[in-house]
Amino acid sequence: MLNVHNLSISFQGEYLFEEISFKLGAGDRVGLIGKNGAGKSTMLKILAKQLEPDSGQMAADKDLSIGFLKQDIDFVFGRTVLEEAYEAFSEIRQLETKIDEIYKELAERQDFESEAYHQLMVDLNELQHQFEIQGGYGYQGNTEKILQGLGFKRTDFDKLTDTFSGGWRMRIELAKLLLQDNDILLLDEPTNHLDIESIIWLESFFNTYSGAVVIVSHDRMFLDNVTNRTIEISLGRIYDYKKPYTEFLVLRNEIKAQQLASQKNQQKQIEHTEKLIEKFRAKATKASMAQSLIKKLDKIERIEVDEDDNSVMNLRFPVSIVPGRVVVEANHISKSYGDLKVLDDIGITIERDSKIAFVGQNGQGKSTLAKIMVGELKHQGHLKLGHNVQIGYFAQNQAEYLDGSKTVLDTMIDAANETNRSKVRDILGSFLFRGDEVGKFVRVLSGGERNRLALAKLLLQPFNVLVMDEPTNHLDIKSKNVLKDALKNFEGTLILVSHDRDFLQGLVNKVYEFRDQKLKEYLGDIDFYLEQRNVQNLREVEKREPSEQPSKDRNKQSYESQKKIKTLNNKLGSIEVQIGQCEKEIKTMDIDLATDYDNTVADPKFFDVYHAKKQHLEQLMKDWELIQIEIEAME
Repeated sequence: MLNVHNLSISFQGEYLFEEISFKLGAGDRVGLIGKNGAGKSTMLKILAKQLEPDSGQMAADKDLSIGFLKQDIDFVFGRTVLEEAYEAFSEIRQLETKIDEIYKELAERQDFESEAYHQLMVDLNELQHQFEIQGGYGYQGNTEKILQGLGFKRTDFDKLTDTFSGGWRMRIELAKLLLQDNDILLLDEPTNHLDIESIIWLESFFNTYSGAVVIVSHDRMFLDNVTNRTIEISLGRIYDYKKPYTEFLVLRNEIKAQQLASQKNQQKQIEHTEKLIEKFRAKATKASMAQSLIKKLDKIERIEVDEDDNSVMNLRFPVSIVPGRVVVEANHISKSYGDLKVLDDIGITIERDSKIAFVGQNGQGKSTLAKIMVGELKHQGHLKLGHNVQIGYFAQNQAEYLDGSKTVLDTMIDAANETNRSKVRDILGSFLFRGDEVGKFVRVLSGGERNRLALAKLLLQPFNVLVMDEPTNHLDIKSKNVLKDALKNFEGTLILVSHDRDFLQGLVNKVYEFRDQKLKEYLGDIDFYLEQRNVQNLREVEKREPSEQPSKDRNKQSYESQKKIKTLNNKLGSIEVQIGQCEKEIKTMDIDLATDYDNTVADPKFFDVYHAKKQHLEQLMKDWELIQIEIEAME
């Protein structure tokens, strides 16, 4: 499908990767991993032919189609969600427009026996044939199905994309790629803007996808559930194994252990040979033997052990001043977005040195309360900060607030004050921005590098209460661990919004669950909370739960629902048969018009029958769609 040979690319004189080769075939689901800045996003851009490598070649099958979901997207404003998603079907939409134009012209004309009218019918038949081949009769249903899988409701379909956040626009862009039926999908951090339900749906989608997928992600569970192959970029090389992420790590460590053992044994042999050479070299009778051993030693291929890139940022969050005993006191807090109520009359008191996790499904108000605490959102109710409280806030989309036209160094200098401006370069160095890297423009940084810069910028302000909303987005595994260690050592008050159980373990001693516009407090760590909820991981918590009802009623409703779904499916099957028969009859009439026009139109009832069948087909399609919607709603 796609063959990459001896690919190399460098920035500012240093190779990101050099002379690497690999192949992508149908069914490959590749997890592309590596530390932030290793070149993962760059690799995707090269594969998508948006960036030229310094050297190397890519050979691809003829007519290979590649879809690319990058971290930064350009959106055309003024379209609805459906209209934007339909952009995935540009050819089908063009055919649809041409068919509508011919229908309109046919309705207005009366010269049924003219050559021009006959040509219109021929053109219509050809266009309808192309429309059918390209899936024109099913694209609208597929679009709605994909959008719903990615979390959109039917009520969202006719809303303008302008009214949605960047994360939701990214979901639309992902939907377009999934609808295009590309041979290869290149996805850069696809789960960053998805809730648990959508991630699970996406996992299911990829497990039945016949093309190749290359995914850059730091979501370990997602990689394990989706991928069957892992390619790691490290220190300019790649390590390619047909294993999902966790199995890859185990295999990689086993191979490295074997390399170390083999290298140790080889070194012993080399040292023994060198001793013999020194011993024989002094004796004239053994000189020839010494020369023979020297030649043998020169021919030995030295065993190399794969190098690991262990460079990590050096992070420490200092406390500015000691605040009062109570740092946040909130009473009767409510918040609505239009008709949607997110928080309803909640209260919370946070004491100094607390370590708190906000958990729950997306849309339940975790980020909303965090923003209310830091003064970013208006609300109903009363919120008071304690004496000497200074809040540091890391937003979920913190990196989006960085100015792409500034350099890394300018970003920090502009955010600094007189007391810490002299420390800017030291802080950047501890976040792995060293030497010429501080001169990079923000727009060329990877998502992980932007997050590191946003964290560095956070250190320029004084705080004793730290509120962080999904701080691990875009961060590689090692950077996550460094951040976790820094937060463990933070002596102030910590409030974390996160769905990452591994990250929260050992960090918090109190959990607030957001559900049904309310808060529920759990006085223990994240493992205690999961034990109380009787679940294994936060994924299970964040799944949408069915409404509670008595078991007997639920069983009865389940039986009735299944019975009705079965009836509807029978109706659906009957309609599908009728649609197939009707399409067949219309196609036969189209052929008659195209091949024997004069005899066909000689029948005065022909066009009445023809248009009646068209209308009947249209009604059948509407009936099919309504029943399908009803089935989906019940399921």
